[in-house]
Amino acid sequence: MTFLDEEPGQPSTITGPEEPATRKTKQGVRKIDTVKEYGQNEMPTVKSSIHCLPIIGQIEGHLVLPPQNKTTKYEHIIPQLVAVEQNPEIEGLLIILNTVGGDVEAGLAIAEMIVSMSKPTVSLILGGGHSIGVPVAVSSKYSFIAETATMTIHPIRLSGLVIGVPQTWEYLDKMQDRVIRFVAKHSNVTEKKFRELMFTTGDLARDIGSVLLGSEAVEVGLIDAVGGLAESVSKLNDMIKQKHEEQPEKPKLH
Repeated sequence: MTFLDEEPGQPSTITGPEEPATRKTKQGVRKIDTVKEYGQNEMPTVKSSIHCLPIIGQIEGHLVLPPQNKTTKYEHIIPQLVAVEQNPEIEGLLIILNTVGGDVEAGLAIAEMIVSMSKPTVSLILGGGHSIGVPVAVSSKYSFIAETATMTIHPIRLSGLVIGVPQTWEYLDKMQDRVIRFVAKHSNVTEKKFRELMFTTGDLARDIGSVLLGSEAVEVGLIDAVGGLAESVSKLNDMIKQKHEEQPEKPKLH
């Protein structure tokens, strides 16, 4: 048997009785990891030119959230986006969103990187794309939302100690304008309509704002279409195909 840290043909460096977990081939270790991470023996594998990027839970930015929170760390997302942009084997990016929002600047950073990518991008909201998840959802070149998914739109809020001076309000107002302008620029909703949704009263129990269901988000122009996984993958493949047709054929070297 070949051990993980040994070359084939070399004697074992393990002495004495072995623990059952130690006596594993590389394939066996991979199976254990798959069971531990995904709860099943084998994951279906297929060679694909599409990279799937999930943004789940709360977007964690400059502050570390408690361990019981399900988070997506923006310092983990940014290197993935850079790698997708540079990797010639990846031709399209599918962003899966089910987020309650989170750090405003971290969410905007992710959204700005997605919108500046040269490769086709499609976002799919499952469950919810709330708060700062809205700019992330509209940053892709085409967006889908599941029929039962929702989007919560509300003004920017602060948690913790707030200094009650005019400068604090001005800072929040400017940051809010950044979000509004970004969403209006990269979707079909107007700034006026988005502000109306943001400052609506009566929809939320303890705050001002709006909750949009899947079809409502499409009606106001925030999301492009209602759909699921099949529609998202099909649209992304069409965009990849269209990009190939638009690119001039590279001259062959003789």
